[in-house]
Amino acid sequence: MQARFGRMIRHALVCSILMIGYLVAAPALAAPYAAMVMDARNGEVIFARNHDTKLHPASLTKMMTLYVAFEAVKHGEVTLDTMFTTSRRATQQACVCLGLREGQKISLRHLIRAAALRSANDAAVVIAEGISGSVEGFADRMTATARAMGMSNTTFRNPHGLTEAGHLSTARDMTILGRQLYFDYPQYFNIFSRRSDHAGVATVPNTNRRFLDAYSGANGIKTGYTRAAGFNLTASAERGGKHIIATMFGGSSTAARNAHVAELLDIGFNRAGARVATRAPATPAYRGRGAVAVAQAPEGGGDRPASARTIRLQTAVRTSPRPQPRPEHAPSPDMLIALRDGVEAAVSQIAAATQAQAAPAVEEASTTMAVAALAPETPTVTPPARPQDFGAPEALTDTPDTPADTPTPDLAAAQAAGFTIAHIDDLAALDDTATAPQQEVDTDTAFVDAPPARPETLVPPQTAALDQDLAPETESDTIWIGAAETMLLTGFAPDAPQTTLDDLYTPTPGGAAQIMAQDTLAPPPQMVDAPEPAQPRQTIILTSAAQPGSDSQARAIAAVSEASAAAANPEIVTRVSTSDGGRLWGVSLGEFTSRNAAERGIITVKMAEAAALGNGISRIRQTSGRFEASFAGLTATEAERACLRLSARGMDCTIAHP
Repeated sequence: MQARFGRMIRHALVCSILMIGYLVAAPALAAPYAAMVMDARNGEVIFARNHDTKLHPASLTKMMTLYVAFEAVKHGEVTLDTMFTTSRRATQQACVCLGLREGQKISLRHLIRAAALRSANDAAVVIAEGISGSVEGFADRMTATARAMGMSNTTFRNPHGLTEAGHLSTARDMTILGRQLYFDYPQYFNIFSRRSDHAGVATVPNTNRRFLDAYSGANGIKTGYTRAAGFNLTASAERGGKHIIATMFGGSSTAARNAHVAELLDIGFNRAGARVATRAPATPAYRGRGAVAVAQAPEGGGDRPASARTIRLQTAVRTSPRPQPRPEHAPSPDMLIALRDGVEAAVSQIAAATQAQAAPAVEEASTTMAVAALAPETPTVTPPARPQDFGAPEALTDTPDTPADTPTPDLAAAQAAGFTIAHIDDLAALDDTATAPQQEVDTDTAFVDAPPARPETLVPPQTAALDQDLAPETESDTIWIGAAETMLLTGFAPDAPQTTLDDLYTPTPGGAAQIMAQDTLAPPPQMVDAPEPAQPRQTIILTSAAQPGSDSQARAIAAVSEASAAAANPEIVTRVSTSDGGRLWGVSLGEFTSRNAAERGIITVKMAEAAALGNGISRIRQTSGRFEASFAGLTATEAERACLRLSARGMDCTIAHP
């Protein structure tokens, strides 16, 4: 008997457990399924199932609660640091809460974190009452904002998402809301990807942290669950330049929901195009904040009785009238007379003070002028004439103070250098050879230990006959140093061609050098002044020993004549090109299958050899479906150098000839 009674008790317990499990699981299993996958870049729908069926959104409602809060902060209704007071209604909310107490003050910043991460219902109520004054007024604003976004099948009755008659939405509308949050308030969107955060009262975890950790590229945004709705989730993810948003209603569990949303996102990434132009959705019109009066419901009513009626009063200022101008009072006649008298008195005082200050200056100026008139005239002093420049031809003429047979310091220096003074008997031979053709200096002999070229220019060599042609009316004194082969240097005209010191050195077989100079080792041309036509000139001829049978003098004269003719007809260079053939060469990097590949090739080459191709111009030319990448505008040298460096790196390169 007792055994039978025990078996009956065990059967009753098993049946009770099964019944309880069925009652708990039945609502979740009965929740209808809906899904939507959208390309967030342009709003294109990639996948949809029952996406327009009105269902319970659960805590997905808080996405709109947060959107309205962000909108209020943007338009200055509140700030993130505005302190809200917790009402009794907020503390009476069921399910998940932050644990606020009645009368407790908390900032909007912490309320947003609690609603977005912990999905706290009491935080959502405090936000609604703090912004709109009541839950009902805030719900109306949520619905109006949803209509402006295009969420035509959504109606909100509360800010938290607990099951309530008429509080419905669709998978399409929740997907649109998630995309709108991303584009309209990107500065706040990162809140949905945080694993946890401090909410003022405590640190709250993210209810979506498992999915964020499990799916690569996931960045939010919100979960939801009620028995009537099932396990809901709106998720966002970015991979490889693609951005997909997916929404699921009616999951049987958290794990099943996360796995199915991951499959939906995979479908989106596989079907979405790689290159899609981003088109952000239009931001809904701002609804503003107005005073809200709510009719009192009968006692014993619920959160929103059917008999309650919401009346919205528009208190915003529509026009800004200009203020009335202040009345103008004309001054009395007595005041005007007093003002005029005061001005005249002030002007008289200023004039008297100015005259008193100017009197000493005028008296001093008069005295100065009188003294200047009585002063004697200052004699004019003419400065002495400037002495003649050193090295002029006149300085070398003989003076009475200098004996004729005494050598000048310059001649002494020439004799010390190894030159000799021509004998007086050779002057007759000089006169005979003045009209005869001169023998050229032997320039074919070797030049041993020639001194380096002097930087200054010297007067070009001329023969005695040419010198007489230049100044037929001037008598010239000639001093010969040496006896045989000579080179003559005389005064010259300003426009005569010049030659350097190297042109005056002539090698001789014996190793000596012949040099011709004016005024004994002639000074630089800028130190020599051109003599007057009426004054005599002096010529000094330096020479070395003559070589028997040499006709070098004639060749030297011919060379001097050619140099003079070339100087008389100079060649004018109008354009000098330093490039080797112009920038007509180029470097070809080969052909590519796409323009992107060609651009990558050009960028790679630029990074590798920026110095070698710095002056080149990159270009891509399409021929027969292929894209040729090349660099143009190079010289032949630059193109060859660039190709050698690229070939050394293992890169394809050919030189493009003009």
